Amino acid sequence: MYKILLTFLFLLSGCLLYPGKACAAPRLQDTGEKTVIVIDPGHGGENRGTIEYDHDEKLMTMTTAMAMYEELLLYDDVEVYLTHTEDVDMSLKERAEFAESVEADFLFSIHYNASENHELFGSEIWVSSLAPFNGYGYQFGYEFLTDMREKGLLVRGVKTRLGSGGEDYYGIIREAVNLEIPAVIIEHCHVDHERDIVYCDSEEKLKEFGRADATAVAKYFQLKSSALDVDYSDYQLAEADSGSVMDVTMADSTEPDICLIDFREADYENGSLSLTVSAADYDSNILYYNYSIDGGRTFTPWEAWPESDTLTGSYPDSFTLDLSIPPGVTPEVMVRAYNTYGLYKESNPYVSPQAYPKEEEELTVEGQLPAGEPKAEVVPVMGAGEQEETGQKIDMYQFVMICLAAAFVMLVVLFGFQYISYRNRKKRRLQRRNEEGIHRNQQR
Repeated sequence: MYKILLTFLFLLSGCLLYPGKACAAPRLQDTGEKTVIVIDPGHGGENRGTIEYDHDEKLMTMTTAMAMYEELLLYDDVEVYLTHTEDVDMSLKERAEFAESVEADFLFSIHYNASENHELFGSEIWVSSLAPFNGYGYQFGYEFLTDMREKGLLVRGVKTRLGSGGEDYYGIIREAVNLEIPAVIIEHCHVDHERDIVYCDSEEKLKEFGRADATAVAKYFQLKSSALDVDYSDYQLAEADSGSVMDVTMADSTEPDICLIDFREADYENGSLSLTVSAADYDSNILYYNYSIDGGRTFTPWEAWPESDTLTGSYPDSFTLDLSIPPGVTPEVMVRAYNTYGLYKESNPYVSPQAYPKEEEELTVEGQLPAGEPKAEVVPVMGAGEQEETGQKIDMYQFVMICLAAAFVMLVVLFGFQYISYRNRKKRRLQRRNEEGIHRNQQR
């Protein structure tokens, strides 16, 4: 009944999970004839950023930012600045104040990512939680992440994060917005995950990110370049609202609402198991999943939830999970569904009714060997100490029968002792009553 109710909730929430693709729209942000852009290479000086897997983020961000800067200089009617070009310490407030000093239309903070347990992968954009800056950030982020998806990276979304007081969590965004300057953090990929390392393992690839950043900026500001022979003057952006916060960007601090698995089919001979995995989160997207076949003791690395689209806030509520089960294992499967913010819901367990047979024990359901296989020789059971050391093994059927016989004998002996004990107690009680009757009849 519980599973039926949850399934009903799935259907009821379908309209929330599939809002459709974003429609084309003009840019929300109004700028003058000349566009002023500030690029902020993240970290610097004593602050190296992430150094996982021998990476040095402050050097990576500078390489990408310089390539972005050089590419944007090729566009017409645009001024481009870097907050710093040397490896120096610079506070977040100083970076925002520099953007204000040049009357920047937008500040782009360049970064690379890593996660605590090295399980996350993909690209994301962090934006302000305040209107109209949220809408500006979403329109830019949509263009950038669309390009990242075409490169092959997982899109983790245009997102907000709030501090304890409800303000923007990230300092560079908070400081810039305080000065009325739109700002975003570009997290290109995760340097500590094998899926993403291939996108950032050379200087040229870091420069490619910078040029992709510049193209997304050019599309956002509808720039054109005679040097590059491109014209984005009529480019239409994703639909957004300057008066409110985009739903797909809202921070989510709660785990997904539903995660269920249902049996589809099993092929014991070939070691395969097929399950239907279903999940829902009413506040953000389902983005990842992983699973366990040992009852939750160990889980696989995270995988991308099939066809999840964090840009539009849509994802399929279920998919088919095909598993390969090792021989001799009785799988107890559990699945975890993770939302955009890394919080998960764990499913009900599925426990296989039987073990997947080992190669040397490929028995059918009836306990017989497959057709065409030679029958094993049956070794007669001998008395204790009398079995010949022939090296032959007692087959499984005989072993089970011996165990059952031994258990039966033990039960007979146990019941026998119980019966004898009961008779002795009854006899003693009868004897005591007889003795008490004799004493009562004696004169005092």
